Amino acid sequence: MIIELSDVRISVDDNVILDHVDFKLDEGQFAYITGPVGSGKTSLFRTLYGERPLECGKAVVMDFDLSKLRRRHIPMLRKQMGIVFQDFQLLTDRTIYNNLDFVLKATGWKRKAERSERIEEVLNAVELPDKKNKFPHELSGGEQQRIAIARALLNKPKLILADEPTGNLDGDSVNAIMQILKSACDDGAAVLMVTHNLSVVQDFPGTVFRCEEGRLSDVTSQFNNPIAIEEI
Repeated sequence: MIIELSDVRISVDDNVILDHVDFKLDEGQFAYITGPVGSGKTSLFRTLYGERPLECGKAVVMDFDLSKLRRRHIPMLRKQMGIVFQDFQLLTDRTIYNNLDFVLKATGWKRKAERSERIEEVLNAVELPDKKNKFPHELSGGEQQRIAIARALLNKPKLILADEPTGNLDGDSVNAIMQILKSACDDGAAVLMVTHNLSVVQDFPGTVFRCEEGRLSDVTSQFNNPIAIEEI
């Protein structure tokens, strides 16, 4: 089991956002989280990668008990996961190669030759091997998001958390991003993706959860009904 949550509560500024959350994610599983703005999707992600402390309940992420997680443990947790942000969060003053190399150095890769080899591997995986000497501003939005995914893949994560990775991208870029994430899942990574794009959910099937009115519910069955999906 990659993620196991039981009776978890998540609050922001003393306001309960999600309560009684029960959730599981297995190795190689692809799952979506949908729901309106402010329903707790991003807060849930922040809890999973250790930015927001667990308020109550049981939460285990890749054998890390979040109720006992200390700040010194967070880098070890995050080294086993890849995080993809909607706004890319690339370092604007560095080339793509140096953006990726920075992450590898920070996560303990000592040998330059090994870092270079791994950078080539992930750039090939996202089909952008010719962009390594470019700066982020020289790339399109879709290309920057593919680089952000390449960065998330660097340490061969067991879990990928992708927060609206297809937001504000055109159709071709959306398909490219989804194909990369699905490929990572096929290789054994669990993928948990926040999205408002229900057409993506239909085109690339997975388990579907919805945040709404303080609850997280499995709504996968609704996506097998073309009429019901319009109501989600």
